[in-house]
Amino acid sequence: MRGTGCDSGYPASRYPGQSMGQTQEFTVHHFRLVIAAAKKLLLAFAALLGAVLLVRMLLVPGLQAIFHFDDSVASTVRRIGIIVFAVLAYWAYVRMVENRQPSELRPAMLAILLGGASGGLLIAISMLLVLALGGYEITAYRGLQHGLLGIGGFIVIAATLEEIAYRCILFRILESVWGTIPALCLQAVIFALRHLENIEGRADMQELVTMIVSVTLTGSLWTLVFVLSRNLWATAANHAAWNFAIILSGLPLSGIEGWRRMAPMIAEYRGPVWLTGGLFGPESSIVTIVMLAVTVAAMLYWAKRRNRLIGGAARRVDALKPLQPEARHA
Repeated sequence: MRGTGCDSGYPASRYPGQSMGQTQEFTVHHFRLVIAAAKKLLLAFAALLGAVLLVRMLLVPGLQAIFHFDDSVASTVRRIGIIVFAVLAYWAYVRMVENRQPSELRPAMLAILLGGASGGLLIAISMLLVLALGGYEITAYRGLQHGLLGIGGFIVIAATLEEIAYRCILFRILESVWGTIPALCLQAVIFALRHLENIEGRADMQELVTMIVSVTLTGSLWTLVFVLSRNLWATAANHAAWNFAIILSGLPLSGIEGWRRMAPMIAEYRGPVWLTGGLFGPESSIVTIVMLAVTVAAMLYWAKRRNRLIGGAARRVDALKPLQPEARHA
């Protein structure tokens, strides 16, 4: 007799309609995907780190020894070399390991312009709202400072490197296994935790928690820019414009105070920490957090409507070859 109901012989923990063999095959399939993803992550990050070290430890010192240029020229060569070699390393990884064309590196001027404009505008609106609420006060205007252009170049390079590391490598590889939403959440939290060192030892628990929430949302924002554009340069432009707008305001950028003296204006806090953002700066303001939460929710909705959210390979049970049903005797 065939078992029915509780007599069917199938443990309650398994999916309905799956045999023991199918469950085991799914588990093995999932494990293999995770191992493959871990290998890809190691290779990709090794390529990226190797490219940066190559420029910093070999290329620039070698060129400096040959051409005897000064430190300012060496700094420019270093920055250009790092971004060029990092992109080349990522391109080589994608071609050799993933065996595909790196379409995320294609030039897309309209997407880049929209990305940059939207990134700078979003954080500018937040800072203007806090200014209007009395949280900030502009105490002086000193014009463009020497070295501001160099900081802008540094920000572009740093933003591009972070987007390669967190969105092109970490998010995209995790997405291939678990899907867009789980990969977005995990990568955004890792991105936030990485920024703890900017205010660690100077902030109280409230500021630390607020910072983690705000940077998780910011990481989610840039991930969704990548999901919608699938373009490194558009995402990096959004990231860099966001950061540079904060520097121009004269407020702390992600807890970094040193660049405030390069800003064309001097801004001071006049409100409570929850409004101003405290040590971490305007990114941790409640105004920015609310704006980020609304923007992320809207972008998620838009991405879903445009079918840009994908499921990971580990969740595609129907991709497995079904096992032949065992012969049963009546």
